[in-house]
Amino acid sequence: MNKLYLAGIIAASLLLLGTYLSVGTSEGGLNGDIVNQLAVLGAVFIVLIAIFVVVKYVRQMQTDTADGKLADESWDGIGEYKNELPMGWAVAFFSLMVWGSWYMTLGYPVNAYSQIGEYNEDTVAHNEKFATKYSDISGDRLIEMGESVFLAECKVCHGINADGIDGKAANLNKRISVESVKHQVLNGSNNFLLGSEMAMPDRNGLFNMNSGELISDAEIDAVSAYVANGMSGAGADVFAGACASCHGDDGKGMEFVAPNIVAFTPELVANVVTYGKKGAIGRMPNLGDRLNAKQKEAVGAYITSLSK
Repeated sequence: MNKLYLAGIIAASLLLLGTYLSVGTSEGGLNGDIVNQLAVLGAVFIVLIAIFVVVKYVRQMQTDTADGKLADESWDGIGEYKNELPMGWAVAFFSLMVWGSWYMTLGYPVNAYSQIGEYNEDTVAHNEKFATKYSDISGDRLIEMGESVFLAECKVCHGINADGIDGKAANLNKRISVESVKHQVLNGSNNFLLGSEMAMPDRNGLFNMNSGELISDAEIDAVSAYVANGMSGAGADVFAGACASCHGDDGKGMEFVAPNIVAFTPELVANVVTYGKKGAIGRMPNLGDRLNAKQKEAVGAYITSLSK
């Protein structure tokens, strides 16, 4: 047993030494860094608890004999004594719960340094400075800013000329393609293009008011070509009967009802950037907070300018 004690002391010493070498000698050390201090404190507690448990139960194994009342249940002939809950275990369990509650509410998350927290704070400060500096930018300067944002964030999928790189992403030089219109008519749309969840029904919810029947395959083909061709050619009657009630007679949309399907608008582009979009080609991921509001407005202005 003496060898066991000796091995425990050596292991405990190595643990404490390793912990100190890892955090105590790093940049900043233990001076004012609560994370490093907690690491060392935790190591000390682990060592003390380990020593207490080992000493207590090694001695108990040397002297204890099996006694007490067995429980009625047994597993393959192995019984279990009806022992009281060990006080030390109960105290350690309760103490861990108290410490964990403090740590998760008032300890590390609030008071400690965090790289993520510092990044978020820097991002907020930068966006506020950016918004103040460029709040009045408009016109050609806004479009130039949008081109810079596009080249930094969007060209990898849409291409440097915004042509979609052979169909791998949407061609932004025109508002919409035949395939995209047909996909939306067949499957509906729930892409937050208005900044809110105003879903377009799929074909089972689209009636041609002129005929009083659900839109047919031939009518879908006709209206898809009509919209993609800039609201011209065959299919005008289908659009008037099935689509104009939401998108307007001219296809430029209605506020809070349906988006403009004739031309891009800065607001529409900003919503796509913010929420992403699922269409005929696939799903475009949202950029979320990667761009601030002014950058989204700028890239919207740039893309809108491409199709004019």
